[in-house]
Amino acid sequence: MEQSKDERWRQSIENFERSYKLLEKYSKQTIENELERAGFVHFFEMTLELSLKVLKDYLEVQGYNVKSPRETIKQAYQIDLIDDGHIWLGALSKRNLTAHTYDEALAKEFANEITQLYFPAIKVLYVKLSEE
Repeated sequence: MEQSKDERWRQSIENFERSYKLLEKYSKQTIENELERAGFVHFFEMTLELSLKVLKDYLEVQGYNVKSPRETIKQAYQIDLIDDGHIWLGALSKRNLTAHTYDEALAKEFANEITQLYFPAIKVLYVKLSEE
């Protein structure tokens, strides 16, 4: 039995919100060690994946047909659902890079980028979706 679009959308939003709140919580804390950094990066990866799923579902409900995360980002930017497509594309590239390798120096740099660039972009999406 197939889930209704409304039910899938609601579930998508709930998953995104839970993940977003974890990332928000840990983005405000000082990362003390490698394990905490790895966890923070993982929360980001998970939140990015769920935000892309929410964007894709939102766009499909609006009648758009997007096939890839890149297309999803571009279309979401065109309809002002996200503010900065370049930051989102950068986040996607970084996520693809970190998913396949681990380097402590890169992880430190990436954790800073998450806090300074990527989390604020995801927050804009979260706020817009919360207002709907």
